[in-house]
Amino acid sequence: MKSKLAFSIILCLILALTLSISMEAFAADEGGHYKVDGEILPIWSIIPFVGILLSIAIFPLVFDSHFLVHHGGKMSLAWALIFAIPYLAVFKGDAFHDILYIYLIDYIPFIVLLWGLFTVAGGILVRGTLRGTPIVNTLLLLIGTVIASWIGTTGASMLLIRPLIRANAYRKSKVHLIVFFIFLVSNIGGSLTPLGDPPLFLGFLHGVPFFWTTTALFPHMLFISVILIALFFVIDTFMFKREGGVVPDDGVNEPIRVEGLFNLVFLFGIVAAVLMSGTYKWGDVNILGVHVYWQNIARDVLIVAMGLLSLKFTPFSGELRQTNEFSWEPIEEVAKVFAGIFITIIPALTILGVGEKGALSGLIVAIKEPMHYFWVTGVLSSFLDNAPTYLTFFNTALGKLQLTEAVVPQILSGQLTDPQHLEFVRLLTAISVGAVFMGANTYIGNAPNFMVKSIAEQSGIRMPSFFGYMLWSVVILFPLFVVVTFVFLR
Repeated sequence: MKSKLAFSIILCLILALTLSISMEAFAADEGGHYKVDGEILPIWSIIPFVGILLSIAIFPLVFDSHFLVHHGGKMSLAWALIFAIPYLAVFKGDAFHDILYIYLIDYIPFIVLLWGLFTVAGGILVRGTLRGTPIVNTLLLLIGTVIASWIGTTGASMLLIRPLIRANAYRKSKVHLIVFFIFLVSNIGGSLTPLGDPPLFLGFLHGVPFFWTTTALFPHMLFISVILIALFFVIDTFMFKREGGVVPDDGVNEPIRVEGLFNLVFLFGIVAAVLMSGTYKWGDVNILGVHVYWQNIARDVLIVAMGLLSLKFTPFSGELRQTNEFSWEPIEEVAKVFAGIFITIIPALTILGVGEKGALSGLIVAIKEPMHYFWVTGVLSSFLDNAPTYLTFFNTALGKLQLTEAVVPQILSGQLTDPQHLEFVRLLTAISVGAVFMGANTYIGNAPNFMVKSIAEQSGIRMPSFFGYMLWSVVILFPLFVVVTFVFLR
């Protein structure tokens, strides 16, 4: 409690410092559009961004596997200060605009959506006697893959990981169950809508139409999902037969049922809120120079309302959530860590946004074809978290083609069909597939990965180390990604 209070006080002091440094410049030209010029930012300005992401990858290995749970907020705050104080001191009002923009336009909606899906999914409980046979396990993974695009990879993971673990409590070999669950339910299954995976939601916030991903990414998702599910069935069948191929009879045969289904109403409410924000235009409100659209404010308010209604009808202390082992710890960890990621990513986004005129011109020049974007976005998503990586290369593609974010909806809806616009469609498809698919390569590639790993370990499953898990992904996923490259992205 004391640490949380101290954290809050420090955040208030940062806000006060931010305002004191920047308000003088803001008052000088209240109507101005403040944005630091990416052409003048040096490459070393992205050091705090690289630092926080490397900290996420390395510190849990060096110190403690629960490092981010106990110290993630402090680590995030430290890197945020290392970046924000000199950035504000040098660029003043422009820096203040950039920081305010990234939080109002990207971070807050990102966390609100994750919180809403996490909260509502935590109110749905699968009860009954599930026997972990290859058919049952494959069916659970198939269901999770299908629903992940609609309740989010976080929601689908939290809904189905514990039933999968309970169903296979008697099995000796369980690691492959969790690994394939992360591949399919926590990542690849979220390919079809902005609700599915955080990077796609960030794209939606920046003008990508809601159902564009459904049509653009469906062939890629179907191709790789069918292969992975078939491969899982073969591996699980082999493991099952090696252990004797017999399901023990414990005398319990409780019918399968799902409780808390009324929470589906709240899930549909979240979907409707997101669709509404992408359909209607109600004007905007100017918040210290940042234009925030009213429909986006309404969306976030509705998502919070859906989460609160879920908590009212399935209370946090109630039997249903207790049986589901629901807690705020996972979403708290994500919120604190990403608060630092989003502020430190500003220089990278700004530099990449000016394309070949910026300090990363060498990278921009080298990345030309969709397959390049697929692999660069994907590999970085494996280690740098796929949401900020997607946003980075989304801006890279715009800068390279000298396009603005304002034309993205027209391009992706087919209203603009010049070669330059069609090339952006190809590049964004590659970026989207790379960010979503390759988020499965490591534990830190996507927010649900670490949640699933932690739940599995709490249940007594000895999960592979960071690099042990990577061995699974390199052997199984990388050959499939090569095939995807030559089939879809040449």
